[in-house]
Amino acid sequence: MSELDTKPETTTETEATPAHGVLLTDLAAGKVKSLLEQEGRDDLRLRVGVQPGGCSGLIYQLYFDERSLDGDLVRDFDGVEVVVDRMSSPYLEGATIDFSDTIEKQGFTIDNPNAGSSCACGDSFS
Repeated sequence: MSELDTKPETTTETEATPAHGVLLTDLAAGKVKSLLEQEGRDDLRLRVGVQPGGCSGLIYQLYFDERSLDGDLVRDFDGVEVVVDRMSSPYLEGATIDFSDTIEKQGFTIDNPNAGSSCACGDSFS
C-alpha cells in the first residue's frame, strides 16, 4: 500500500450463499489466522454482530464462534470465515474490519459507514 492509499487492502474473498456486506482487511485476516493457530483451532469462525446497548444505542460484538445458526450470512476471506446474523447485517453493510497495532491502540477496529454517531468512548454507535 503506498502512502497515497487511504483504504486498507481487503483480502480476496470467495462468496458463500447467502453473504453479507462486511469486509475483512488482509491485516485483520492474518491476525485472525494467527489467533486461531495459537489456540490450535481450525473450526472457529469470526462472528460479527450488533446488539442493543452502550451510550449510543448499539454495541458491536466480535468473537470466535463454532456454531452455525439459522439465518447466518457467511463470507470467506482467504480462509477466514466471517459470519453475520441476519438481524445485524443491515447495520453492518459496507463495514470494514481491520486490525490496529500501534502504541495508541491495539485490537480489531470496525469502520462502519452506517454509524451516524458514536459515544465518546467509541464502544457504541447509533
